[in-house]
Amino acid sequence: MEPVDIGLWGVPLAILGGAIRVSTPFIFVSLGETITERSGRINLGLEGILVFGAMAAYAIAVMTGSPWLGVLGAAGTGAVFGLFHGWICKFPKVNDIAIGIALMLFGSGLAFFFGKPFIQPSAPDLPAISLGWWSDIPQVQAALSVNVLFLIGAALAFALWWAFRHTRAGLIVRVVGDSSDAARAMGLNPDTVRLLATAVGGAFAAVGGAYLSLYYPGSWNEGISSGQGLMAVALVIFARWNPLGCFAAALLFGGAGALGPALQSVGVTQGYYLFYAAPYILTLAIMVATSSPGRSLAGAPGELSITK
Repeated sequence: MEPVDIGLWGVPLAILGGAIRVSTPFIFVSLGETITERSGRINLGLEGILVFGAMAAYAIAVMTGSPWLGVLGAAGTGAVFGLFHGWICKFPKVNDIAIGIALMLFGSGLAFFFGKPFIQPSAPDLPAISLGWWSDIPQVQAALSVNVLFLIGAALAFALWWAFRHTRAGLIVRVVGDSSDAARAMGLNPDTVRLLATAVGGAFAAVGGAYLSLYYPGSWNEGISSGQGLMAVALVIFARWNPLGCFAAALLFGGAGALGPALQSVGVTQGYYLFYAAPYILTLAIMVATSSPGRSLAGAPGELSITK
């Protein structure tokens, strides 16, 4: 079907479609980091976990022919990285931020090493649901083609928001994140809770990587992440550790990432590189606007390293 010239209406349409596509990794990584940070630990190694998850998912999908096995395999590797991070951080005087940076480099290096044989082979893509069936315009159909992982991520955001407020597990994570002493008084082991929370957070981040390699952009290469794991940490702070806020902020970041291609599609080419830098500029602007030495971070867990 031939594309139809829909003029300037193509810009918001392209931004909408791009927001859905680009936001999905941010959703999973930010939700995973929200769980980790709500337990009182920060994991800056998510970038490495994201990259390794992308490689693992692509490799497993190539070898098995199943993209969903690739997603499950990626989640497993992310959980292992999270367990490794949590195990090291339980030792006295170990800085979780420094360990996270080391894990980021370690995970990326392993992904580049083991992923070289899978740069050329083609893996099956994850399925998408067409929500644009009602239109005959190809651009509308393309913009409203929604990957299943986006819908899963949206459901998880609502589920986590509810769980933190209404379930025993959510209460345990929040208590451990706010006060280790209070958690011990309740008979909880903060190290065990943080270990499990970091493992779950790592699994979520790796699923975000699987989306990158198995759907958008849908290939494995060493530059696939573009810093999305680190940007997601800033996104969590901006969202004030609220899963629903993470979902909304991920859509905002996704829309910013789609701004450049959307404007190019209608012939706006001036400032090409600036358009593509929009997510990074937005990250910086958000962190400056929401940070102040005169006030604490609202909603921040009391045991989190950045609050001490």
